[in-house]
Amino acid sequence: MMQRVISVYLPTWPTDRLRRLPDGAAPPRDVPLVLKGSDGRRRVVTAVDDFAFSLGIRVGMPVAKAQALVNDLHLIDAQPEADLAELEALALWGLRRYSPLVMIDPPDGLVLDITGAAHLHGGEGALLNDIVAQLGGKGVCARVALSETWGASYAFARYYAGPVTLIEAGQTNERLLRLPVEALRLPAHTLDSLRVLGFDTIGELASQPRAPLTLRFGPELFRRIDMAFGRLAQPISPAEPPEMIVTRRAFFEPIGAPETIAKYTRFLVEDLCERLEEAGEGVLQLDLRCTRVDNRVEAVQIRTAKPVRDQRRLSKLLCDKIETIEPGFGIERMVLAATHTGLLSPQQILATYGEAETRDVEDLWDTLHNRFGATSRIYRTAPSPSDIPERAVKRLSPHSRDMGSARNARFRRPFRLLRPPEPMQTMALLPDHPPVSFQWRGNRYRVTAADGPERVRGEWWQTEKETGKVRDYFILQVEGGERFWAFRTGDGQNDDTGALRWYMHGKFA
Repeated sequence: MMQRVISVYLPTWPTDRLRRLPDGAAPPRDVPLVLKGSDGRRRVVTAVDDFAFSLGIRVGMPVAKAQALVNDLHLIDAQPEADLAELEALALWGLRRYSPLVMIDPPDGLVLDITGAAHLHGGEGALLNDIVAQLGGKGVCARVALSETWGASYAFARYYAGPVTLIEAGQTNERLLRLPVEALRLPAHTLDSLRVLGFDTIGELASQPRAPLTLRFGPELFRRIDMAFGRLAQPISPAEPPEMIVTRRAFFEPIGAPETIAKYTRFLVEDLCERLEEAGEGVLQLDLRCTRVDNRVEAVQIRTAKPVRDQRRLSKLLCDKIETIEPGFGIERMVLAATHTGLLSPQQILATYGEAETRDVEDLWDTLHNRFGATSRIYRTAPSPSDIPERAVKRLSPHSRDMGSARNARFRRPFRLLRPPEPMQTMALLPDHPPVSFQWRGNRYRVTAADGPERVRGEWWQTEKETGKVRDYFILQVEGGERFWAFRTGDGQNDDTGALRWYMHGKFA
């Protein structure tokens, strides 16, 4: 399986972090914010927010010049230690939400290896957009890029326009050639020398003979190029907070057979469950990381609906995914980490001792979720207290205890609803008569019996567009015995109640 790596770039991370502080501690939002630090004896700007940037203040500018440009600057000393600590907390958030392989990329980025995990979030594009949206909701500006290597994703996130960059498999190398040499993360003095020599893009540099440039700049130059193009591995070391419950096993001889990986997975689960029992917790998310002899990490992630401490259940969920692990020339280390835990409920504790009164569906939910992905695909329905048919049923988590509302139980409703309702042509008398015949989906039907109308009024508290609106529903039986559910907008007397159009909304069994 081809590796897929996301680089998350947080261009205004130091100022965004300060803006996210609790009320009273956060800087005022109507004043440009600038962080200052030292560069030798000089006091320079180390970070700016968007407001300050729009006023012409740049990172690296002397503080005195910045103050001369803008009088009412809000100057604060840079806090790199606090920035790093909060970045580590953000990595843990990414670990629990997106991928089992998340690493901080100081001072302003994250790296996520999502190989084989994108389908759990609706695909690569949906995952990237969700990262940007979720961070934006937290008050953090982000730009993300996805490609086949960490080095390439880093370059695309910082030197491509737009908040989201998705490089399809096989296009990474071609796209890299056009990027500036600054995208290779080389030291400043090396970049200055390359510019003097006339190298502007990565393509110009990569096409040159290696020996003369290596002799002048050292091996780091082409090592960076090889990592960006995927010729040299760039391992990702996942974040592991001190409080995380982790078990490890190293092998004298690398392993690779699926049954051997499964055996040691069960050993790791057994050790982990013992530590979870000591802590009085259960697993909500579990990450199995297998480090190969070539330093590439193969990861498996499972999630559970409720905290779980059942060895057989966790082992089964993990072993079901072992087929996705590519051992290469062998696995030399396995790590099992409980990245998200919670307290067991009293019912779960009773079930541990065989005293549970009823069996829930969490086991099935866990199996389906980890096999097919996003929880939005797995749900149960329950009636909702709404007169509008499309709102009368709501989706719930399979393990929700909500039984819904019985308000609409007495109404006759079709087994199938069309979403959205489909227009139809009818012949009908107004205001309260059902159609005599109608045409729908290219077929003409003659109505032999009808029941109605059932009047449904718009819910003005949901949206102003529904204020005063009316639908009149009819059950229509046609020649052949089929029964349909159709409605007319408007009451036939007042123009503001609807446009007197007919729609097919369902079909009875």
